[in-house]
Amino acid sequence: MLKFVVKRVGYGLLVLLGVVVLVFFLFNILPGDSARMMLGQRADEQSIKAIQKDLGLDKPLSLQFCYYLNDLSPISFHKTEPESSRYLDREKYSYIKLWQVGDNVTVLKVPYLRRSYQSMRPVTQILGAAFPNTILLALVSMTFAFVVGVTLGALSAIYKDSWFDKINLSTVVLGMSLPSFFAAIIFAWLFAYVLAPWTHLSMFGSLYSVDDFGRGEYLDLKNIILPAFTLGIRPLAVISELTKSSMLDVFSQDYIRTAKSKGLSKWGVVYHHALKNSLNPVVTEITGWFASLLAGSVFVEYIFDWKGVGVVIVDGLEKYDFPVVMGALLVICFILVIINILTDIIYGLLDPRVSIKG
Repeated sequence: MLKFVVKRVGYGLLVLLGVVVLVFFLFNILPGDSARMMLGQRADEQSIKAIQKDLGLDKPLSLQFCYYLNDLSPISFHKTEPESSRYLDREKYSYIKLWQVGDNVTVLKVPYLRRSYQSMRPVTQILGAAFPNTILLALVSMTFAFVVGVTLGALSAIYKDSWFDKINLSTVVLGMSLPSFFAAIIFAWLFAYVLAPWTHLSMFGSLYSVDDFGRGEYLDLKNIILPAFTLGIRPLAVISELTKSSMLDVFSQDYIRTAKSKGLSKWGVVYHHALKNSLNPVVTEITGWFASLLAGSVFVEYIFDWKGVGVVIVDGLEKYDFPVVMGALLVICFILVIINILTDIIYGLLDPRVSIKG
């Protein structure tokens, strides 16, 4: 089992390294001068050279990549000389010194994602303010998809080939084929514009709204309804169909027939035996979908102006604020890799055959 875990962690690290290489070189071959983006109208040659030296942009691209890896690595190597490009600046790094030899120091630190070109704020600070909103939206969306999807799928299995099953099947097909960005526009127009007098929903808004009377911000939970509904449509459709097929398979098992023969009621059989035993593949599907929701909420957040990572990424692309976009992509990929590793480890614990094959 230990070998299986080590291999999965190793694969995850290789994936992360590949993503870092791709993201770094993709954004560093794009046209544009980072120093001029930061200085704007105040740009002059002396200031540009100072910024380029501070960012390490005066070095060859291969060396810049090494510096970038050093910034991302939890264990990194620096110089104590202020004029060095690898100077251990307390304003940039949160670190614990491990050991020092001469002017070379090795530290354990929080990964440094650089600074925003526009606001000069640390990227970790920008993402730290945005990620809780994205995680909350993904959790609410997944909860909605699970509860409604399991309910619809179970009813479709119980009333197989009925009018309810046929309507649910049509809904599932529509939900799986409807792109999230298109659904977001349709739902925003329908529920927040056409039906606004009855729904009282807003087309745009985040978790907190500003009070019209100047009393600061207040929690506005209704703003999460439309983006969560939009984001949960596709996983709901998948969960519904998966629950139905799993329950139909369970219904054909011998222990279900035994439970019926003992006089257990129809709904007792469904709740105590069929439903519980058919949820294993559904729970597995939820793990993958939750990771996808974190990465796939970009357009939904942008359309509804939900102040999450999606808005940060789109805003960064519009303003050529590459460190913010690069940092957001790396954090999302890191979360995806961690979730996949944990899922594989759980599979290995639940089914020893997986770890043997791994």
